[in-house]
Amino acid sequence: MKTVFASVLSTAALTLMASSALAATEISWWHAMTGANNEVVDQLAKEFNESQADYKIVPVFKGTYPETLNAGIAAFRAKQPPAIMQVFDAGSGVMMGAQGAIVPVADVLEKGGFKFDKAQYLPGIVAYYSKPDGTMLSFPYNSSSPILYYNKDVFEKAGLNADTPPKTWGEVFEAAKKIKSSGAANCGFTSTWLTWIQTENFAAWNNLSYGSNENGLGGTDVKLAFNAEPFVKHFQSIADLAKDGTFRYGGRTSEAKQLFTSGECGILTESSGGLGDIIKSGMKYGIGQLPYVEGEGRPQNTIPGGASLWVFAGKSDAEYKGVATFFNFLSQTKIQARLHQVSGYMPVTMAAYEETKKSGFYDKNPGRETPLLQMMGKPPTENSKGVRLVNLPQVRDIMNEEFESMLAGKQDAKAALDKAVERGNAAIQQAIGN
Repeated sequence: MKTVFASVLSTAALTLMASSALAATEISWWHAMTGANNEVVDQLAKEFNESQADYKIVPVFKGTYPETLNAGIAAFRAKQPPAIMQVFDAGSGVMMGAQGAIVPVADVLEKGGFKFDKAQYLPGIVAYYSKPDGTMLSFPYNSSSPILYYNKDVFEKAGLNADTPPKTWGEVFEAAKKIKSSGAANCGFTSTWLTWIQTENFAAWNNLSYGSNENGLGGTDVKLAFNAEPFVKHFQSIADLAKDGTFRYGGRTSEAKQLFTSGECGILTESSGGLGDIIKSGMKYGIGQLPYVEGEGRPQNTIPGGASLWVFAGKSDAEYKGVATFFNFLSQTKIQARLHQVSGYMPVTMAAYEETKKSGFYDKNPGRETPLLQMMGKPPTENSKGVRLVNLPQVRDIMNEEFESMLAGKQDAKAALDKAVERGNAAIQQAIGN
């Protein structure tokens, strides 16, 4: 009997322990991070899960940024959304228009018992992810700014100064031609995100209008303006370089990064968040600011890219408490400083930025402060606060179709941009119900 009783007690104890382990509330986090940045996501989830026993973050990779957004929309319609979803900058207008589908992150944090103070976040970032009244809607997880990367070995082989990156677009195009003609690399220049970098940030950095109503931040009825002469001239230069392979197109999102890390192309414009994979490649690289068009008052300021974390409605109190606890964890200075330093994404809190400066990190790693200085160097104008359309992913798809036709030699830059503006305006009017 004693043996049986001891066995029963042992079984009961094991059952209780298992139940306690199962008691942790699972928080699903859908994301679009790949490569080195996916490793960062997994590490953050692991650290948070090990730091407490009440909640378990479960990261789930859902594909590219657009694919993740589409998966989230489909899951919400099926009434099976995740608790947290990473949404890229272009999807912000879509999420803001999804009344009843999301819970503002400011509310989530405060209901979770954490004091929410937007003053602790970088102003340019928090403003982009907030309503006009200042309410922060999403948590700015991986904010980035587009910068220039260059292969120092390729520059040296081409007879270019490997210690001085090109500053203007004219200098970039000339360097690309020299790289190609010298045989230092098969391709001189490539770029990820022709929409975000070469159009939206081209407009902001050069203080040009992308569209009316402050590029959509002042209202949803937007008339696009990126077929103006400076845009046409810029894209025609790219199209001309593509004819002999001096410029090489990689794809609509971040695919072109591989052309650079493989050594195929000598110059790349890409998100600051692409740094992790460039470091992993082992190449001898340099960093420069995003090139600009020469002109009075230029450059202006870049606008944030990357993504933020949105919280879906319809979850339990326990899940929201877990989300708030996780976001509070992510806001810690040591976490933000490390995330910034290992990934290339910008720290979202002022404390993390100051801590990184104080540590001497920027002195030891030249160029790593560039994305922050670009975004915060000047007060934004009506042209440089950001771009927010209710259907920006759709408008970007339209732009990409026309860019691809241009790069295939089927039309010139003026025709491509005129068509993109005409089709984009029609899509915006349809989206807002006009």
